[in-house]
Amino acid sequence: MAHAQPAEPLSRFQAVCRQAGLKLTYQRLEVYRELTASMDHPSAEALYQRLIRKIPTLSLDTVYRTLATFVQLGLVHRVETGESQARFEVVSARHHHLICRKCFEIIDFQWPSMDAAPLPEALRTWGQIENRHVIAYGVCRKCLK
Repeated sequence: MAHAQPAEPLSRFQAVCRQAGLKLTYQRLEVYRELTASMDHPSAEALYQRLIRKIPTLSLDTVYRTLATFVQLGLVHRVETGESQARFEVVSARHHHLICRKCFEIIDFQWPSMDAAPLPEALRTWGQIENRHVIAYGVCRKCLK
């Protein structure tokens, strides 16, 4: 899936932070920039390892707290994979996930016909559905070899 150009998510990030009264610290900005540039849905630990050279004072706890704040603000999605560590991605165009049960690789895919399909009656009467997201689990080609 093609991710949005870096300027677009960054301007949205800045606007959402300002609106929430959240300071645009260097650490927050770099965590968000790294996540925007990442195509692999990194864990907090992976983000920390990528950023520690650039920001030697960064702590793993700061990365976790920053990601939790970003999730709460709707800037970032937490992707559960079945492994011990959650993975993260910047909120972008509607998409779904394929997750390998062996290597935990996450691949984005789009399914416009499912997104546009009317919900079954049982779901419509349940209450207010705010979002739908498909996660398909299996074994990727690399792991099948």
